[in-house]
Amino acid sequence: MDTGDRLLTPGEVAALFRVDPKTVTRWAAAGRIGSIRTVRALLEGEGLAAFEDDMPSSSHQTNGHRPH
Repeated sequence: MDTGDRLLTPGEVAALFRVDPKTVTRWAAAGRIGSIRTVRALLEGEGLAAFEDDMPSSSHQTNGHRPH
């Protein structure tokens, strides 16, 4: 995953991890991934690769959501 220094919306991160955008928002609120609060929430793409490496493989499942 190459997101570099780009800021991503919760929806974009959710699509990368195949989870609901609300899950991404909870991860950011819990400090599990870096985020910057603006009028719209944006997430730091740079830290997502490390976050992905730390996640158990079962977390990459769709969590009841259909894949795109």
